[in-house]
Amino acid sequence: MIAVVQRVLSASVTVGDSVVGEIERGMLVLVAAQVNDTKPKIDWMANRLHGLRIFEDFEGKMNLACEEVNGKFLVVSNFTVAGDTKAGRRPSFTDAAPFEQGRELFDSLVAEMRRLGADVQTGAYGEEMTVSLVNDGPITLIVESPRG
Repeated sequence: MIAVVQRVLSASVTVGDSVVGEIERGMLVLVAAQVNDTKPKIDWMANRLHGLRIFEDFEGKMNLACEEVNGKFLVVSNFTVAGDTKAGRRPSFTDAAPFEQGRELFDSLVAEMRRLGADVQTGAYGEEMTVSLVNDGPITLIVESPRG
């Protein structure tokens, strides 16, 4: 599983004319499930995202996790994050999980994050979405579950 994580002041996801997910301060997470993802990898990713310390403490150091600043998560499925651009000029998506497997893995990630106590909003899996955000920092990280 691969995630692009952005610390945000606000973020929202719209499908058509409807806002389907929206947060104020927190983390926008664009996540791609991969064909070799397993439950342990999903649990690892949920724990990593939940505990990721990218918010500043009183000394200005990135030392606080999202919930420690009353932040929320907006988790959005985005299979293109798994795109391989090493060869040619068109990305390859052979590592991205097929639609139904990806949905199950995505739902499992969100459920595990909620089980850990995270306040999680989501986009709409498999839909054309418009994502809006106000990046804070900007802080943008790539988080990748261990291989194997």
